[in-house]
Amino acid sequence: MNSKPTSFSNREPLWQSLKSESGSQWDVIIVGGGIIGAGVLREAARRGLKALLVEQRDFAWGTSSRSSKMVHGGLRYLAQGDLKLTRHSVRERERLLREAPGLVERIGYYFLLRKGQFPGRFVMGMVLSVYDMLAGIKDHYYVDKKTVIERFPGVENRDMKGACYYTDTAVDDARLVLRVLQEAIQAGGQVLNYVRAKNLIKTPSTENNAGGQVCGLLVQDVSFLEGEEAGEQLELRAPVVINATGAWADRLRSEVINEKRIRPLRGSHLVFPHKLLPVDAALTLFHPQDKRPVFIFPWEGATLVGTTDFDHQEDMDVEASITQEEVEYLLEILAIHYPGSKLGPEHVISSYSGVRPVIGSDKNKDPSKERRDDAVWAEKGLVTVSGGKLTTFRLAAINALDAARLWLKKPFSDASDDRIFTAPDTQFPRGSWLSRMGGRYGSNVEHLLAYAHEGEQDLIAETQFCLAECRWAARHEAVMHLDDLLLRRTRLGLLLKNGGEELFPEMEKICLQELGWDDIKWQNEVARYRLIWQKHYSLPLQ
Repeated sequence: MNSKPTSFSNREPLWQSLKSESGSQWDVIIVGGGIIGAGVLREAARRGLKALLVEQRDFAWGTSSRSSKMVHGGLRYLAQGDLKLTRHSVRERERLLREAPGLVERIGYYFLLRKGQFPGRFVMGMVLSVYDMLAGIKDHYYVDKKTVIERFPGVENRDMKGACYYTDTAVDDARLVLRVLQEAIQAGGQVLNYVRAKNLIKTPSTENNAGGQVCGLLVQDVSFLEGEEAGEQLELRAPVVINATGAWADRLRSEVINEKRIRPLRGSHLVFPHKLLPVDAALTLFHPQDKRPVFIFPWEGATLVGTTDFDHQEDMDVEASITQEEVEYLLEILAIHYPGSKLGPEHVISSYSGVRPVIGSDKNKDPSKERRDDAVWAEKGLVTVSGGKLTTFRLAAINALDAARLWLKKPFSDASDDRIFTAPDTQFPRGSWLSRMGGRYGSNVEHLLAYAHEGEQDLIAETQFCLAECRWAARHEAVMHLDDLLLRRTRLGLLLKNGGEELFPEMEKICLQELGWDDIKWQNEVARYRLIWQKHYSLPLQ
């Protein structure tokens, strides 16, 4: 066992250190604690740069905890002719499978074929052949109608011809972000959640210089509960700031150029108990309204149904929420393809919605036809990286750092070791619960297991999570609020009825012991969490 675990929870000492002259000077500051920001920090730290990441909410608070939970190669993008994006995606997918067993796992996908549907068996088979070739694997084949019916009990078999089978992968997206951040911290990077980037600091204009060059960032501590006074502000200096705020990227970029490039698109999902919609592989279906693919997908002991694709025109400072239109859209596909299930709103455990940062080309264009590759803009010491897919975050991070070279005062060379993840000291059998823990916590896994109290390694209800993870996160993973713990460090708030209220007695003990909360703080956090869950992770009030 390593002598010391990697901890995120040095927040107060780090904040205090930023007040010193040396502590306020950085080679690069990254704004945004989602998957791309985490990837940039990882790549910067491994190259020897003094790098700090700040996130105004919690790590993975935005899109990176609200995805479809797939590290996929982009089969749809291949069908649209985007060979480059698909090639990059499938190769990064295979890399993640090799490096993070237990976190990223291969699962089967069944593309259901019905009479009169396009693409049919022949065309889909050709597409999958190219897909496998790009990935360097061969695992697609045709499945007859009888096998599909046996594999997916209750699926509508009228007009069914069979299915095309292939594989992609599943992931806990928020945990992927945290694992990348852990690797970045191990390499020397620093992270702070609940720190808002107020505005860029720029050089003043002089007689010989027009000024306006980015030279730092004004940040503010916002780790307080809503309604309290705003926290302390600090000026941090760096020759380059990397804007990795995803769907919010235009906001910071507008300080250097008056241009909008991001088209926020909302995708929403419903979470059902696995016993009511039992699937152990992903089923791809076409929605009759718009012919978009919708997935029925096993995840963390539950079943997901999604996603939608709508322009998000709501306030970006408010968490995205599923709309009644989206609920009806997703329930409609269940009614058509699982008519005997009679699944309705009363069966839904939870919902979640994320806003995708798509590089928009035309507001009148079908959202599903917009490109999903990433883009980098470099202007006056601000490098903005946005768009892209969960799968290709490493490539987006490298592109952003390459663009930052122009302003970096400290030269760096490409890293000789391009692995994202270091393997845990102990290797566990693939597919086991211990492999899952190793994938999620890396070199911290043995510390986590050793630190657990009696009985805390037992799985909670039908999930794959345990109280040992909650205790570890509270102590070592910069948990500031109850929703951090139940919605992102673990996913118990999505997987248990009423956001996991049944766990509140155990959560109270852990938070009081590990976070030093008192009874008043606990009650405030419970009230805050219930409000967040009801507004943004339940169903719309009728």
